[in-house]
Amino acid sequence: MLLLLAVSLLWAFSFGLIKATLTDLPPPAVAVIRLGFALLIFAPFLRTGAIAKRTAAWLAGIGAIQFGVMYLLYMQAFQRLQAHEVALFTILTPLYVALLDGALENSLALRHAAAALLSAVGAGVLVWGGVGTPNFIIGFFIVQGANLCFAAGQIAYKRTRPALPHLNDAHLFAWLIVGAFATTALAAAPLVKWSVFAPTTLQWGVLAFLGLVASGIGFFAWNLGALRVNIGTLAALNNAKVPLAVLVSLVVFKERAHLGRLVVAFVLLAAAVWIARPDSKKPAAPEETAG
Repeated sequence: MLLLLAVSLLWAFSFGLIKATLTDLPPPAVAVIRLGFALLIFAPFLRTGAIAKRTAAWLAGIGAIQFGVMYLLYMQAFQRLQAHEVALFTILTPLYVALLDGALENSLALRHAAAALLSAVGAGVLVWGGVGTPNFIIGFFIVQGANLCFAAGQIAYKRTRPALPHLNDAHLFAWLIVGAFATTALAAAPLVKWSVFAPTTLQWGVLAFLGLVASGIGFFAWNLGALRVNIGTLAALNNAKVPLAVLVSLVVFKERAHLGRLVVAFVLLAAAVWIARPDSKKPAAPEETAG
């Protein structure tokens, strides 16, 4: 759980950085460059001979959805929304995680659904009365598309990982990044005029940070952390970045927010995590894998 919280804090900085420095660049270009930097980290871990082609394609497909399509939609949302609105509109991700897993199991654990709902309510406290940009409805649905992709990828990876114990996480994750990068590269090809694409030095620095740290290390750590918690906790912690992003916007980016709502959001999120905790009377077998 601490790993997921650490990644949430890292991602809390991404919203403000993107809005402040990258919105004048084509969204598909930002997506492909960010994931290209992430690929630099994981390319050395690719093991083509150690994994069946069908399995590699499946992992690449997970990455294409969880990171590729998600990030294309996510970057597009910044063209219509403020940074804090993009963060706040991710509030339904926990519900998607719980509902998608429940659908696959043909059963939805009540406490997991309750944790996801409470987490969404906690983040929603920050939304109340705070949405005001003219394009927010379109932006809202774009973000929901991104949320669904991210939720689906988490569930797919969490279910796939135990079947591949002979490979470590870095080897598996390399294929996810390959799929994500390929997806964004194909999307960017007809849309971006690379001959006139000229980011500033600051923008290149932000792209490198977002690609190497927020995407490369962050996405890997998130999926690794997702293996170590139950679905309810995973669903609830998908919203940890929302109040954290508002907190960062207050302290770092000097934006304005309602402090009372922020405190309530943190309390409700903590309650959601507590509700989702494994049953102390029946300790769950650890889901952590070696490597």
